[in-house]
Amino acid sequence: MKYVYAALLLHSWAQPVNEENVKKIVSAAGGQAEESQVKALVAALSEVNIDDALKSASSMMMAPAAAPAAPSAEGKKKEEKPAEDDKKKEEEALAGLGALFG
Repeated sequence: MKYVYAALLLHSWAQPVNEENVKKIVSAAGGQAEESQVKALVAALSEVNIDDALKSASSMMMAPAAAPAAPSAEGKKKEEKPAEDDKKKEEEALAGLGALFG
């Protein structure tokens, strides 16, 4: 996460998000940058428009949660059948247990 934070800081300061700058930010914060993770982040962000990503992320957070849909009549019919199957299985299991006790 520290690398992502560094990239966001660089972006907010209108600085290029490159390996050198990310390493500087992490070092300035008292951390030690791992070369492979910095390279992976910079490569991944090279194809991303950070402004658009931030806008879509903020709009997703503000969108209200969808209410769960009420089950349809077909859904109720399907739910009843497995309940009947479960009852049959329980009865069969109990019949098998009865044989153990004579």
